[in-house]
Amino acid sequence: MRYTGPKVRLSRRAGVPLTRKAVRHFERRPYPPGEHGRTTRRRDTGDYGLRLLEKQKLRWYYDVSERQLRRYWALALRRPGASGAELVGLLETRLASLVVRAGLAPSIYAARQYVAHGHIAVDGRKVDIPSYLVKPGQVVSVRERSRRLAPFVAAAEGVHADERTAPYLEVDHAGLRFTLIRRPERAEIAVPVDEQLVVEFYSR
Repeated sequence: MRYTGPKVRLSRRAGVPLTRKAVRHFERRPYPPGEHGRTTRRRDTGDYGLRLLEKQKLRWYYDVSERQLRRYWALALRRPGASGAELVGLLETRLASLVVRAGLAPSIYAARQYVAHGHIAVDGRKVDIPSYLVKPGQVVSVRERSRRLAPFVAAAEGVHADERTAPYLEVDHAGLRFTLIRRPERAEIAVPVDEQLVVEFYSR
């Protein structure tokens, strides 16, 4: 199941801010949540716990369920590159992931909602599946009927955009559209996760 509770709590459990909103909260309370959070020592976590946490961080960052992550892991194993890098690449090319990476949404949770509510089109056709894997060359845009909604007016002004556009995307904020130019390389994906530990977790 996907986690539906307080999102900042996940960042505190992970030990790193997983969303922009979490950054300022994490600076105030960088320790784990709960009654004994202040006295918890993350460095005392064993090998299994360390690998489990990295896998959970990847799940939480992309807002996917355990079942979905295992499915992506199976796909990554069938690809020719390094399994960890392929796994992160697959997660990054999910429609919801690219919507937030392009600056059309403030968070992965908002992006997922925008897609599920039918506000996003791929090559001119509505796609309401957040896990849809976008292929290089495909154009993703906000549907015409949704462009006057407040969240997309803000997106058109670049409010949610990163300082530097991901090199694998060609983004037109004013036009509320972007194109996936090519498959992203692992070094270009800003994910605070050591994917090798995730590989070790699933390979145990």
